[in-house]
Amino acid sequence: MSRRFPGELPPTAGLPLRWRDFLPGDAELGDTLAQLLGTPPMQLECSGTSALRIALQTLQQLQPQRRVVIVPAYTCPLVAIAVHSLGLELRLCDLAPGGFDFDHHALTALCDTDTLAVVPTHLGGRVADVERACAIAGRHGIFVIEDAAQALGAVDRGRSVGLRGDIGLFSLAAGKGLSLFEGGLLLARDPDLRALLGRISRQHIHSDWRWELRRSVELLGLAACYRPSLLPLAYGRPLRRALAAGDPEAAVGDVFPLQIPQHRVGRWRRAVGNRAATRLPAFLDEGRARAQRWNARLRELPGVQVHDDPPGARGVWPLLMLRFADGGQRDAALRRLWTRGLGVSRMFIHALPDYAYLRGIVPAVDTPNARDFAARTLTIGNSPWLDDARFEVVVEELRAALAP
Repeated sequence: MSRRFPGELPPTAGLPLRWRDFLPGDAELGDTLAQLLGTPPMQLECSGTSALRIALQTLQQLQPQRRVVIVPAYTCPLVAIAVHSLGLELRLCDLAPGGFDFDHHALTALCDTDTLAVVPTHLGGRVADVERACAIAGRHGIFVIEDAAQALGAVDRGRSVGLRGDIGLFSLAAGKGLSLFEGGLLLARDPDLRALLGRISRQHIHSDWRWELRRSVELLGLAACYRPSLLPLAYGRPLRRALAAGDPEAAVGDVFPLQIPQHRVGRWRRAVGNRAATRLPAFLDEGRARAQRWNARLRELPGVQVHDDPPGARGVWPLLMLRFADGGQRDAALRRLWTRGLGVSRMFIHALPDYAYLRGIVPAVDTPNARDFAARTLTIGNSPWLDDARFEVVVEELRAALAP
């Protein structure tokens, strides 16, 4: 009989909030994170999607005649929604075979003088080859926006991700390490570009007490429910209901409104994030240590690829990302584990062209490697509550799914 554990584990590792975080305090979250991570000052926005939108608006100011944005064919649907919301042309680049990074030969063919920006993505905390994307983009004077939404705290050759491209962005959404329930950060090496990002934000983003009240209540709910004892209600029950209805997109939260909320982050939420941020470096180090232990066990499984970082990089580990030899094995593993409350899930359900609700936003192009990646991967949440006993059950079930 399958072993059961009390409670539910989350699919990603978010930094648990403490009651002291909610006391009044310093609200300069961007400055605190910059000091902790060794970056120039960071600009706080209400979401990673809003941050991407501001980045694109800023680059439009600099290159108004360019209208094309190139993104990976497997990424968050919100990236496509942000590009579409500005009337820009979305161009999809397939992934490299067996990986999550750009197929750089395909990227070279897609870049031209109409291209405004290329958006390499650090997926699931793993570090992408941004330097190569920058070299390709630089031949045509194209800007590079590093999508590090899932990689706050990751390091590439001694410095924070987000600094190799022209602009970097991070997400502070639920489950993304440090969270304000929703939030985003913008980063730029060049001080003039940094000043322009701030100016564009001030022009377009204004306070909205209704949205801020909603996000404040949601943040309190996240703090209360982000624990195994309450996640069955907040996460597990909706997940199982969606899967029972045959709706995996809803199960992982892949369906988003096409309107992007944009508003100022209030002082209270900034102060909550600022207090919690001081614990982030230690939390990320603990996650790295857990991930190395778990990865060593997972690499013993036959035919399973455990995605890791390239030499010289040190990513963050909100989750572990596994790729199976074929989609049938991956699906067998999910049937055994997805509803067990052990943090096993999927990243994004489809490659971007395969979301029905994005038709008319995403071009209908063939991206075989992205589709293959979506069909053969699953994730394991690397939360602080994933202990040895639970992890051994995950390994046992994966091994059974791989059996001939």
